[in-house]
Amino acid sequence: MKQPTKAIICAAGLGTRFLPWTKAMPKEMLPLIDRPVIQVIVEQAVAAGVTEIIIVTGSTKRAIEDHFDRSDQLEGELRENGKDDKADEIKRVAEIANFVYVRQKGFPKGNARPILNARHLINDDEPFFVFFADDFFRSDKPWPLQLKEAYNETGKSVISLIEVETKDADKYGMASLADEKSDRLFQLSGLVEKPGAANTPSNFASVGSYLLTPEIWRYLEKEEVGVGGEIGLADSINELAKDGEIYGLFIEGVRHDTGDQLKYIEAVIDMALESEEYGAELTEFLKQRLS
Repeated sequence: MKQPTKAIICAAGLGTRFLPWTKAMPKEMLPLIDRPVIQVIVEQAVAAGVTEIIIVTGSTKRAIEDHFDRSDQLEGELRENGKDDKADEIKRVAEIANFVYVRQKGFPKGNARPILNARHLINDDEPFFVFFADDFFRSDKPWPLQLKEAYNETGKSVISLIEVETKDADKYGMASLADEKSDRLFQLSGLVEKPGAANTPSNFASVGSYLLTPEIWRYLEKEEVGVGGEIGLADSINELAKDGEIYGLFIEGVRHDTGDQLKYIEAVIDMALESEEYGAELTEFLKQRLS
């Protein structure tokens, strides 16, 4: 089967929860110690064989382009000061993949809009990843690689799932399971958007990582308006599930959503605790602080 080598990263949101920070700096550039969130997503995608990163941005996102660009002057100054390791790192980040930037535009809006904006960059016969730029997993095996392995097993589109408490079913699109292919991989009959505890079809929630096959385009390109007057990816996924096959994979790892202040703080602490450089000292600090 044709392997996915392109990833669309949806990064046009305003990030209003983080104002005033996001007035001048994109929320996708929030730091996780020494890396912005979007870099974590890019690196994990590259680990799954992605060579082209398509970032769909808005008018305030120039910092993302600058981050993934070469800076000869900065590299030169770092090398002059004996900081070759820092120079090598910023060069590596700029050369990790081929970056393409697309400005989000068009109505109606919705989370399917940035995918449609990148349509001309995806060939008719190729599968592709879709990521939302504030959502990632910390995992031993890169989570895009987990999706890719499930795609190679099924030959079909695969979306990422997490297990949530039933009381939180009003916060997610909840997966309706049609068949269990393995202990972590399920064929889906669809997604139910924020059904609430009483009506949820399962305790598996869909989160922002997808590996989609070309057949999804015939549904996305209809641009049918759904809930809230927007075009949603979930609507196309439901149509695909009804007409064919689509799978959900329970990702092995810890999921972080950095679009929320408290969850962002949790992500920073979690990443720092796992750090060989900072983990031990931070653990001791937290023990003292909490006592």
